[in-house]
Amino acid sequence: MPQATRRTVLQGIGLGGAASLAGCSSSSTPQTTQTQTHEPTNKQKTANRVAADPADIPSPITRTEPKEVDVTLRPEEVTAEIEDGVRFTYMTYNGQVPGPLIRVRKGDTVNLTFDNPAENDLPHNVDFHAAAGPGGGAEATMTAPGETARLTFKATYPGAYIYHCAVPNLDMHISAGMFGLILVEPEDGLPEVDHEFYFGQHEIYTTERAGKKGKHEFDMGAMRREEPTYVVINGEKYACTPDKYGPAKVETGDTARVYFVTGGPNLTSSFHPIGNVWEKLWPEGSLTTRPQTHIQTKQVAPGSTTVATMDFPVPGDFKLVDHSLTRVARKGCMAIVQADGPENPEVFDPNPGK
Repeated sequence: MPQATRRTVLQGIGLGGAASLAGCSSSSTPQTTQTQTHEPTNKQKTANRVAADPADIPSPITRTEPKEVDVTLRPEEVTAEIEDGVRFTYMTYNGQVPGPLIRVRKGDTVNLTFDNPAENDLPHNVDFHAAAGPGGGAEATMTAPGETARLTFKATYPGAYIYHCAVPNLDMHISAGMFGLILVEPEDGLPEVDHEFYFGQHEIYTTERAGKKGKHEFDMGAMRREEPTYVVINGEKYACTPDKYGPAKVETGDTARVYFVTGGPNLTSSFHPIGNVWEKLWPEGSLTTRPQTHIQTKQVAPGSTTVATMDFPVPGDFKLVDHSLTRVARKGCMAIVQADGPENPEVFDPNPGK
């Protein structure tokens, strides 16, 4: 992006002086009001759903040689419902929260096209924690609405890594939905499982109380105090449950691998499967370490991930939650994996003697 354009972008978001455009920090703190009003323009769109489908992820990699992988990310500002009757202007990658799971192999070259649509109001970029380069590519992808940037990087280390927006108001953009996960498979691949699912947790800070009907604006003061209105998995309150878009589904006896990313921007998730444990768990998404086994609850900090497997010896709804349980009961932080199949009273009998 030309320097003059960058200055215009900074001024447009309230920064008159020099500021870091790349990486996870800013050299000057944006001056903000308590409330961020971001009404969509006539060019912007509404969406019926921003919640990512947890099963809509690329298949495991079977090739044995590296290749070039083309990836397109579009920062899309869309208005959608957090819950019934509660509208909010999200910032997304490719219209979903979390952004699409990107899957490559160690040694692959990622050819990224970053296309900021003209109908957006704000500048955006992307910082890949999987990219070995300044800012993870954030400065190289800094774009105003209507601009396109390109970036090439080699996946030099395996693991599951977050990517996120890193403009000077990066906390606001992440809270509005701009984060996702890039999976860099080891050269030998991953153990075979029956299912893979993808979930991401983050906080939403709004000017109204949870559940109040109407348009909620972004509340910068609440974010500064770290007092979210909602804490959600996959962008919306209870999105991946039977009462919303439906649970993830398996059969008894199946195995599932879960990719989980915490966008934050502030709260650490105590990630727990109710009625189950993580059979194997790779902390921080580090796939070259020995996995932990039979883990009940794992802290996943903002800007980090975990990869974990589950078994399903009995049928039922297995709730994935943040074990900071007020976030579940009051703020919307739950997803469900539903296992169908015959009862197994030797393992679990809810009605003994009948």
